[in-house]
Formats: sequence, C-alpha cells, structure tokens
Amino acid sequence: MTLKIISAEDIVFEGEVTSVTLPGSMGAFTVLKNHASLVSTLVAGKINYSDGNSDSVHSIEIEGGLVDVDNNVISVCIY
Repeated sequence: MTLKIISAEDIVFEGEVTSVTLPGSMGAFTVLKNHASLVSTLVAGKINYSDGNSDSVHSIEIEGGLVDVDNNVISVCIY
C-alpha cells in the first residue's frame, strides 16, 4: 500500500506501508491492504504506520484532516 501524508507546507511522508492507524472522528481505525474505499475526517491524535522494511511503528501527531482510501492508496491531508 502507498501512504501519502500531505500538509499545506510540505509532503510529510510518502512511501510503502503495511498498515496505517488513523484518528477518525468516530474513533480510531486501521487500514490494511485491499481495504474498502472510504473518505473520513480526522481529529487531533496520532497517525501510526508500519513500513514494509521493518516491524517498527512510526507516528505523526496531527491536529486534524481528511483521509481518502482507494485502490491501496491512502491519501491524508493534515492541518
């Protein structure tokens, strides 16, 4: 899967991941390979993701944003 995290100022992260956990407005949710398409708002919290090269989990603190999941591409716009 490809994760793209974009802010108004910069591309925060773009790369291959095995899982992503996002702070949705209705609660945290995890996206895995072949997840159904969705669009959701995000609230303040952490985006946690595991890259394909290691078992370590990386975190990015956000204030909120939007996410679009489609065809194994997770596009996140944060603020």
